Amino acid sequence: MRILSGIQPSGKLHIGNYFGMMRPALELAQKGNAFYFIADYHSLTSVSDAAELRANVLDVALDFLACGLDPKQTVFYRQSDVPQVTELAWILACVTPMPMLENAVSYKDKLAAGLKPNVGLFTYPVLQAADILIVQGERVPVGKDQKQHIEITRDIASAFNRQFGEVFVIPEAVIKAEVATLPGTDGRKMSKSYGNTIEIFGDSTKKKVMGIVTDSQPVEAPKKDLDKNIPLQFLKVFAPAKAQEVEAKLAAGGYGYGEAKKELLAALLEYFAPYRQKRAELAQNRDYVEQVLRDGALRANAVVDVTMKKVREAVGLR
Repeated sequence: MRILSGIQPSGKLHIGNYFGMMRPALELAQKGNAFYFIADYHSLTSVSDAAELRANVLDVALDFLACGLDPKQTVFYRQSDVPQVTELAWILACVTPMPMLENAVSYKDKLAAGLKPNVGLFTYPVLQAADILIVQGERVPVGKDQKQHIEITRDIASAFNRQFGEVFVIPEAVIKAEVATLPGTDGRKMSKSYGNTIEIFGDSTKKKVMGIVTDSQPVEAPKKDLDKNIPLQFLKVFAPAKAQEVEAKLAAGGYGYGEAKKELLAALLEYFAPYRQKRAELAQNRDYVEQVLRDGALRANAVVDVTMKKVREAVGLR
């Protein structure tokens, strides 16, 4: 089974990235041939500073390696080190219906969030399809919010195969429903574009956790609507026993949201402590990190070249 997934270096990775994509992807890598990449082409839709982009790429590489990615087992690479993906994106764009992209929920959400409606943002799903199809990905671990993009990839691959022959494997999304989409500190989807994230390795964890939005029920009152309580939702994802304890205290009354946030903070710091130590060690050996990405690119290109030979022959290119 070949597994493919990628993540944008558009800012510091947050716990929504980790629980929604990284952890499921790292677990799935144990079950097949995994290709995981840093999507620096994709990030050009939102990052326009060259130095910032390079720094972000390194941060993502450090984060993945610190959180347990094994570069001997997993092909780990920069998207831009496989430039054939942009060629495939153009070829796929020629079989992609405009209405399919116009109806993409992610595109509409980003416009609503104030992002400029450039062509790169509009055709994002086509480049994403190229990322998956160029390595013949069979399984794609994603958050629930990315499910539609995988459906678009399937439609594009099917359209190409009907027109030019059976070239591409039709991929399937792998979604863990219980960690599909974590809320941000303000209750909306956790997203860098909303500024409501809690970074995995940032120094602002305490400030962000204690700033989580809650309702105005008094400390002494038994808390209601606990399924909407953000600290509790977080705890249920990675500390279920602690979540049950906190939920019982909130339901009984006499226990405030401030206490719940402190328990969440302590649980987060404990959970990520070994990853923080590993990341600090890796940060002192950046040559190793760069070598990991170069080696991953060589391995990825060996697979990509085979796919692109088939694609070019199928469509009539030399």
